[in-house]
Amino acid sequence: MNNETILQDGFAVNNEAVGNEHVNRAHIARAAALPADLPLWAALDDVADPEFPISVVDMGLIYGLRCDGGAVFVMLTFTAMGCPCMDFIVEDIRARLLREPGVDSVQIEIVWDPPWTRNRLTEKGKERLRRFGVAI
Repeated sequence: MNNETILQDGFAVNNEAVGNEHVNRAHIARAAALPADLPLWAALDDVADPEFPISVVDMGLIYGLRCDGGAVFVMLTFTAMGCPCMDFIVEDIRARLLREPGVDSVQIEIVWDPPWTRNRLTEKGKERLRRFGVAI
């Protein structure tokens, strides 16, 4: 496979990473984001996981994000299917993105494949959790 950015299900992913479960697709999606989508990623940095003191981006919960006109589409996962904070996180993401200029609607798709693992944490997220006494 070559190492170019392609669209998979409408989201930018690195072609080399497709099918590699060890690659953090959330990190690839942000790295491959279109310039117009970068402010949306920055906005999601403001959305904290209610259980941990880090953003949903640093938790690795955002698998993809794209904007089509005024509509924003987010692929989101959770640390577990029984996560008690799912509704809070979805509403916090929607509310934060709707505050961005030009955003009229937010559609959030919950995905479970690939499943979340601690390998999806960013380095910043790992460091913050360590500072709060959480073993990684």
